[in-house]
Amino acid sequence: MTDETVHESQEKRSRRGIASYFRRLANRLSSGEPAPADEEQTVTVDPPAEADFEVEVERQDGTVSLEIDMEWDEAEGGVETDVVASKATFEVYEDSAEQYRWRLRHDNGNIIADGGEGYASKQKAKQGLESVKDNAPGAYVVDESKDEAAPDEGGSKATFELFKDSEDKARWRLRHDNGEIIADCGQGYSSKQKAKQGLESVKSNARGAAVEETD
Repeated sequence: MTDETVHESQEKRSRRGIASYFRRLANRLSSGEPAPADEEQTVTVDPPAEADFEVEVERQDGTVSLEIDMEWDEAEGGVETDVVASKATFEVYEDSAEQYRWRLRHDNGNIIADGGEGYASKQKAKQGLESVKDNAPGAYVVDESKDEAAPDEGGSKATFELFKDSEDKARWRLRHDNGEIIADCGQGYSSKQKAKQGLESVKSNARGAAVEETD
């Protein structure tokens, strides 16, 4: 049989970005689900319960490399390409005030996140949702009622904040490290648990969600 490279990527990433990737991979592996190999979650691997696992740390000419390798018989766990892993779609639209907005709509019809503000151009709205795509999957979750703070390492460049609104409803917002709120739930929840379920849906679906422009 001939070798086939199904997917390969190389880029410079922060420690937090690398941690986000491994955390997403670990969550899928531990739950027994196919694990995404790429950021858009279009290529997934489904290893068996046991696989050959190798870790190698090498130092050469002033450079250190860490290589992690998993190997298994394809008959025991395959690879899928052109996967549509997300169950949601980003919709970019113009509101009644002629401002551009985005919302993330689940396949069940529910809007699970929105930008919370209007943008002067469609391009700005798309930049806003791309920031959510990049940061939501690996963002830490902090509960403001417990005076929690996100750890300095790992995660992404944003943090999910759980809080109570003026009507005592549970809500979440996604705040970038620069202080800007880049997404919110758009509604109040009857319980903190429901709010957590909502943000977890955003974490799972934002990365691979298609972007559609609607009227």
